[in-house]
Amino acid sequence: MLLSGEEIKRKLNDTIVIEPFDENRINPNSYNLTLHHELLVYEEVILDAATPNRYRRLEIPAEGITLQPGLLYLGRTVEHTETKDSAPMIQGRSSLGRLGLFINPGGSLGNVGYCGTWTLEMHCVQPVRIYANMQICQIYYLQVQGECGGYGPGKYQNSCDIQPSLMYRELGGDDHDGQMELNFDELLHESR
Repeated sequence: MLLSGEEIKRKLNDTIVIEPFDENRINPNSYNLTLHHELLVYEEVILDAATPNRYRRLEIPAEGITLQPGLLYLGRTVEHTETKDSAPMIQGRSSLGRLGLFINPGGSLGNVGYCGTWTLEMHCVQPVRIYANMQICQIYYLQVQGECGGYGPGKYQNSCDIQPSLMYRELGGDDHDGQMELNFDELLHESR
């Protein structure tokens, strides 16, 4: 069963948390989440699921940033969410899909008890300009039927930043080889 917008509002600050919350972004059966001002882009030619991959952090300026086809951009929501009795899902907004920008294709199913911001996987079919704080995706909630234990300390639980893939942990990778953030501006400055 999908929760209505009114039911989402009724459960706010009880079994559903959305912070910050803006009542103007409630829909008939979802809530629009906004885009944080930073993105990550991997700096590898081949992404390897068994090892951490290097990435670069990009700031979205006030005039927006143009995403390019053929690249995977990772962003995150401004909003921190938490659910206690339903399964949250996020999906890109159809208005952005109509511009050729795809957010978490196929949707992202969260677990009951997930707490944190949402990392967004974004790619486009032609160049498209996006902006910080734009309404980027929708969160909706599915009522879970039957016994369901709470979501424990998973890889992405309590996230408050963009989370690159941590699949390497499942494949025996070691956290001491953590993903390396490349800061080209600092490297360029040091070389002068």
